[in-house]
Amino acid sequence: MKDELDTVAERRGSDAEAPANRKLIRPTLREQALAMGNAERPQPKRNGERTPLPKKAAPPEQTHAENFYYQKQMQTRTPVVVVTTDGEELRGIIEWYDRTCIKLTRGSGNLLIYKGAIKYIYKEGELDGK
Repeated sequence: MKDELDTVAERRGSDAEAPANRKLIRPTLREQALAMGNAERPQPKRNGERTPLPKKAAPPEQTHAENFYYQKQMQTRTPVVVVTTDGEELRGIIEWYDRTCIKLTRGSGNLLIYKGAIKYIYKEGELDGK
């Protein structure tokens, strides 16, 4: 077994010493983007240069996920628990919202809560697994 390992090591050593005529062919980033269909094919200019690929658009500033959540809770009149940054739990139904606050309707009255004071919101009974 040791003899076999020695011969393998000798063969590797002789391969490393011999000059290799192998050339590493690596595609450019532009070619990879074209192959994946992520970029437009650049048009050659008159002097043979290619135009740079267009930059990727920035992600949207607002995804509207928050608005979708509020709309859904308002339409179904789901009882929610609003936990404020100081740890207070407020229970009620979301009646309306705007950019800065939400209106929580409850049996004892209505509350106007600034969104900056909200730590998180969850459906009533959801945290307990009911």
